[in-house]
Amino acid sequence: MGNEPTMMTYILESPDQLKNNILNAKEITKELVDLYCEKDYRTIWIIACGSSSNGSNCAKPFMMKYLNCDVKIVNPSTFLYSENKIKEDDFVFVVSQSGCSTNSIDALRKLKEMNIRSIGLTGNANSDFKKEADVTIDWCVGEEKVGYVTKGVTTLCLFFILFSLEAGLRKGILSKDAYDAVFEELKEAPERNRIVQEETMAFYQTNKKVLTSMNVAYSVGFAQGYGIACESALKMGETIKVPSFSYEAEEYIHGPNLQLTPDYTVFIYDDMEAGSKRIGQIYQATQSVTDKTFMVTNNPIVPEDHAIRLPFDIKEPALLPLYVLPFVQTISYLASDDLNSWDNHPLFAQFKHFASTKTDTIKDIMPDCYTEKE
Repeated sequence: MGNEPTMMTYILESPDQLKNNILNAKEITKELVDLYCEKDYRTIWIIACGSSSNGSNCAKPFMMKYLNCDVKIVNPSTFLYSENKIKEDDFVFVVSQSGCSTNSIDALRKLKEMNIRSIGLTGNANSDFKKEADVTIDWCVGEEKVGYVTKGVTTLCLFFILFSLEAGLRKGILSKDAYDAVFEELKEAPERNRIVQEETMAFYQTNKKVLTSMNVAYSVGFAQGYGIACESALKMGETIKVPSFSYEAEEYIHGPNLQLTPDYTVFIYDDMEAGSKRIGQIYQATQSVTDKTFMVTNNPIVPEDHAIRLPFDIKEPALLPLYVLPFVQTISYLASDDLNSWDNHPLFAQFKHFASTKTDTIKDIMPDCYTEKE
């Protein structure tokens, strides 16, 4: 890859970007907060796929808690073809980091056809979203030119958290004292993100043989842990190039677990609140089948060489994705780099001729794009 930026370039930049966005929370979220506060909405629709969907799922529990509303995350194609019954009290927007995703652009057009204001949330405000959306909002990713997005997922999750705090405060759903308490912990997120990066690098060296020999990978979790699991499965699948699947933890033990053999690798993400006891039981059950079971947790039942610990005082577990996502990203990068698994199968070059996912503008937005994922 020479001197060109890599996934690791943007993983390492994430803490500084998080810090900058937290310091400018009111400014970067103001436009979306203004739109949301125009009326009382009961449901937020987030139309997104790939890592944009995963970042949304990471933030969903926080959004529901601090905005006291339902949050519905819908794939653009699902929205286009079937699930698009928007009500008066639904707040809808489309998300695409590149702003060049064809299905997301079609979703913006669909909203216009339905006479609904098309709001586009993107990491590239001068992309195709600018000409397609009625309103284009930049969630402040900074620069990320590699298609295996990392900084974009973490900053999207942060944007939704900041949006929820600012909108909740303005609407009176959240008291100033409650806002301040969460915001104080939120200011610790950049350093916590950096700590997890360092811990993951050490964890990778301890478990390098297993992590570079995966055949099938499962990622599971509850609540915000499920959002992390979704990105875990996507990132490992698209970089390491192994079959990789994500499941809500209870869904996992109602069928997919029947495939388990000692050859499977399983990553479990503790939500560190309501689902924590149950996820511990699921870890023990999985570990009884495969020694290749790892968990992000502070639960002492998980041995040190199979755990990533979070050595800080966690008061609001819904903030976890901001500093657990680098575990997913760092493992994916290090294993892919050691395996040199970046290149696709030669026949994959034909794929986009039949079903492209990006407009031609992507060549300007992400010139170093190795994949067509969000």
